[in-house]
Amino acid sequence: MAKKLAKQIKVQAIGGKATPAPPLGPVLGQAGINIGEFVNQFNEKTRERMGEIVPTIINVYDDRSFDFVVKVSPMSRLILKKLGKQKGSGKNLTSKIGTITKAQVREVAEEKMPDLNAASIEAAMKIVEGSCYTMGVTVVD
Repeated sequence: MAKKLAKQIKVQAIGGKATPAPPLGPVLGQAGINIGEFVNQFNEKTRERMGEIVPTIINVYDDRSFDFVVKVSPMSRLILKKLGKQKGSGKNLTSKIGTITKAQVREVAEEKMPDLNAASIEAAMKIVEGSCYTMGVTVVD
């Protein structure tokens, strides 16, 4: 018989550097998960993504067992990484933080494609361009 899903938790942790300390520890503790076991498994699975923010969906079952799915970094982080910047513009219409080429937009779209609701790479590129616009990044050909 299949296990019954009790809870689903979404967290964002730093790849390869998760610790039982807040903010991760209290969230996992309230769900009844063995925090040390989760931290060890998460760090092992995300070792190659050291330092990146890694969104994760944790499925908690009735018997307090769990499994988790690691997602691609947030799109804004991928765009900022391409630009070499720390944060986007607070006033995207008047203050631009940089420019990104269509080739770089395509790279971000290809990396983020598994998490996007897009049928083609061109549609994914439009989603990335929209995110660039809201962050104050100009897209050039």
